[in-house]
Amino acid sequence: MSSLDVKGDLHDYLRGARDTLVWKLDGLGEYDVRRPLTPTGTNLLGLVKHNAAMEVMYFGEVFGRTPDVSLPWLLDGAEPNADMWARPEETRQRIVELYRSTWELTDATIDELPLDALGRVWWWGDSPVTLHRVLVHVTSETQRHAGHADIIRESIDGSAGFLSGHDSLRISDPASWKTFHDRIEEAARLADGD
Repeated sequence: MSSLDVKGDLHDYLRGARDTLVWKLDGLGEYDVRRPLTPTGTNLLGLVKHNAAMEVMYFGEVFGRTPDVSLPWLLDGAEPNADMWARPEETRQRIVELYRSTWELTDATIDELPLDALGRVWWWGDSPVTLHRVLVHVTSETQRHAGHADIIRESIDGSAGFLSGHDSLRISDPASWKTFHDRIEEAARLADGD
């Protein structure tokens, strides 16, 4: 890939964020991928569902392209925030399959349209937007949600990092992390006057 391949670079970052988001589910039981770990209910499987909806809307609806996949949580009459959590009968496997199938629509839109192709994000207002802007937006949102997933996963079992099989953290010994954590806690207390 040429260093001037802006579309290819952005697409690679989107693919990496998608892979990270799905990877964060690996090795966890059903409870852990579904349980809310923030006051607003953020959970791992909900992040995957949300990103599936985001790709269908931004790379399908915005550019007048019809997806080959139907996401029940986007249908008229779906409850608010249905894309942010998984019902007990919704399997992890099916949600991940649906998410992966949205990649086909997204990848085709990115491959077939030029970066200056115009679409309309009706929920942003009436102005047209370019594929370039949508690609930057969705890539940054997916990276953001992959970061949420990283923190949620670390809260569950201490697993952290953005690539499977690659320790991107500078401290690899769990005991060292505890020491590092305690040092930061002490600094915070001292700064607060405790």
